[in-house]
Amino acid sequence: MFQPSQNDVRRFFCAAYARQQARLPLEPMQAIAARWIDEHPEYHADLADEAAALAAVYTVDEGRTNPFLHLSMHLTIDEQLAIDQPTGIRQAVELLAARRGSMHEAQHEVMECLGEMIWASQRSGLPPDGHAYLEAVRRRATSR
Repeated sequence: MFQPSQNDVRRFFCAAYARQQARLPLEPMQAIAARWIDEHPEYHADLADEAAALAAVYTVDEGRTNPFLHLSMHLTIDEQLAIDQPTGIRQAVELLAARRGSMHEAQHEVMECLGEMIWASQRSGLPPDGHAYLEAVRRRATSR
């Protein structure tokens, strides 16, 4: 299993952004990242300076979203949808996207569920509960 470091992740997104801006060919994963980078112009300055990106510290106190974590979560959700893991996530997210009128908005809601699952796992010391995560997404997809 590939476990990139924080700096690996930051370099990946900065490189994808740089290649996109230079109109150079993108590797498949970079192309997916570039699509989400386009959706988040507020992160472009962070991605444009790799040295600053590697040195940046994002704390809750700053009240600023970590762009690399946010974009990584988009990629994670895309991968979950592609392989439908946990089983049923694709259908739940598609329903949520239809209700919200936007896959992007739906993914932001799914991120909240994903973050809650990870937080609960870290807090309890137990493995992530994919069933609880899926149910949280389904609740959002079926609520008004």
